[in-house]
Amino acid sequence: MSPIIEIKNLNAGYDGRIVLRDVNLNVYDRDFLGIIGPNGGGKTTLIKCILGLLKPISGEIILTSHHATALHSPSQLTMGYLPQYNSIDRKFPITVEEVILSGLSSKKSLISRFSTEHKEKAHQVIARMGLEGLEERAIGALSGGQLQRALLGRAIISDPEVVILDEPSTYIDKRFEARLYQLLAEINKDCAIILVSHDIGTALQQVKSIACVNEALDYHPDTGITGEWLERNFHCPIELLGHGTLPHRILGEHKH
Repeated sequence: MSPIIEIKNLNAGYDGRIVLRDVNLNVYDRDFLGIIGPNGGGKTTLIKCILGLLKPISGEIILTSHHATALHSPSQLTMGYLPQYNSIDRKFPITVEEVILSGLSSKKSLISRFSTEHKEKAHQVIARMGLEGLEERAIGALSGGQLQRALLGRAIISDPEVVILDEPSTYIDKRFEARLYQLLAEINKDCAIILVSHDIGTALQQVKSIACVNEALDYHPDTGITGEWLERNFHCPIELLGHGTLPHRILGEHKH
């Protein structure tokens, strides 16, 4: 099977400073890839390159759709994106329904309104996200978990082939965390997922494969990450203990 995302010899950075160096990575249909690494190691830079928000210094990223339908041309890979919490303006006057509908903006012209079919699709997604009754609520009045679900609804409403989540645990709603990963398991049946997380335990517990990023990228086809890599790149002793469906992290004693 050919990859839907193929990254070859990627170098990327800002203001002449290299953040990612000689990165190679393939993502396939229905992958569930976790991207982990220390702060400043290049995780978000990699995501920006995949989304087309940052132009690489060199190398190439090839995006190939496997869905030739009325909505997707054979060469157009569709992606949904759940950004980090701190990038959301909660004061922006927009409702839950409007947030989710905005994920279909590319399906209509700038001056036309959303169709009845678009709104019906939005209502289906609202129900799937457990947001019934909150359609008209402003995003500033939502809890962290409710906002996360609204933004996840926006990310999946267009039936993308890849959903990218950047640090979803930063929404800080532990009551919804288990439900989030149940939803992701359901979504993964239909599309690939790329999950960026500094929460190593959660990432290892949920994903199928791991990309460890700290300027360079080390790919692991499963979740068998060595303690040596973690300690070398996070600069402190780390042990991981998985207990049932709840991951735990144990940090050994270390001095700054």
